[in-house]
Amino acid sequence: MFETTAWRERAPRLVRSARAVDALLPAALVALSFIPGIAHQGVDLAELPDDRTLDPLGLALIAAQAAPLVLRRRFPVACLVAVAAAFTAFQLLRYPDAFASLALLVALYTVGTRPPRRPAPVAAGALAAYALVCCCLYLAGSPTTAADYLAFGLVLAACCALGRWVRARALDAEERRRRAEADAAAAERARIARDLHDVVTHHVTSMVVQADTAGYLLGRSDGVGSTLAGIGETGRRALDDLRHLLGVLDPREDPAGPSLGGLAGLVERSRGAGQSVDLVEDGEPRPMLPRQEEALYRVVQESVTNALKHAPGEHVVVRIEHGDEAVGARITTGGGAPPAEGAGPPRPRSGGGRGLTGLRERVGAVGGELRAGPSDDGGFTVHAIVPRGET
Repeated sequence: MFETTAWRERAPRLVRSARAVDALLPAALVALSFIPGIAHQGVDLAELPDDRTLDPLGLALIAAQAAPLVLRRRFPVACLVAVAAAFTAFQLLRYPDAFASLALLVALYTVGTRPPRRPAPVAAGALAAYALVCCCLYLAGSPTTAADYLAFGLVLAACCALGRWVRARALDAEERRRRAEADAAAAERARIARDLHDVVTHHVTSMVVQADTAGYLLGRSDGVGSTLAGIGETGRRALDDLRHLLGVLDPREDPAGPSLGGLAGLVERSRGAGQSVDLVEDGEPRPMLPRQEEALYRVVQESVTNALKHAPGEHVVVRIEHGDEAVGARITTGGGAPPAEGAGPPRPRSGGGRGLTGLRERVGAVGGELRAGPSDDGGFTVHAIVPRGET
């Protein structure tokens, strides 16, 4: 994790350094083209007699060979085309060799490090352009032989290949860094899962044991004993859900999540808590992916729990709609039936809490859609549609 943070802190500095190099490199190539001793140590393909002295056009062509390197990282192919055109014109006009002609090799290297999206047409175009340049030089009287053209072409290809090799090495290093970061994150998640398991399950288990013991001492027929039995059962369910959720944090575990087959038990527990809940299924149930099935189960679970908290005693209808491509869950609270006798006035409902937001994110993560809001008959409806997925 510390390595990742350091890398992110260095990244802006690296970008600024690269921009500075791109700005200084053309200026350096042009300046070195006028320093005695190295001014003419450039690339010479034509080998034509240097019978033309540098004039304003020659100076402009020297600058034109180096200047495109400023944008070589953003537009590598366009940079290569501009440099190659200026280099060819400089050679055909019989100017003396210039150090700035080395910009051609730099441009080729850059194309290798930043290949185009469609490399085949670019490579074919480059090969055709090189053949055309060789023909022009031959017609201009260049003594260069076919073997020399071939050797020079191989040198140019080697520059591009070197760039591709450097790119491959950089991508490999980035992949190793990413994997190391992922491994560190997974280890941290596993540690959190272990800590949560040790702390939370200890207290919940203690609560369940005490509720079971109190229920046994009071007797199962006693109303308080029945309530305590329900608390114990709820605690055991909470432990099962907690183990499943912690399994998501710990990649070494792969616990089975809840399925639509467990909705009947969920409805029975809600009835035992005093909520009037009906479960209706339309269509023929068929297998679906576990993540999609768990998302639907969580929608029903959260909706029924919200009804128990915010609208106690009101009638809840859970309707599961089995379709060919998707499965829907429509949970309607109130509006369809009067509240249970003695339930009192319903509490205000809230449709914008974190629970619904979390459900939308969960359903959206599996390609589904969730809508929630007041219904026409005065109730509140949560409707989720989740694709079956390929099983």
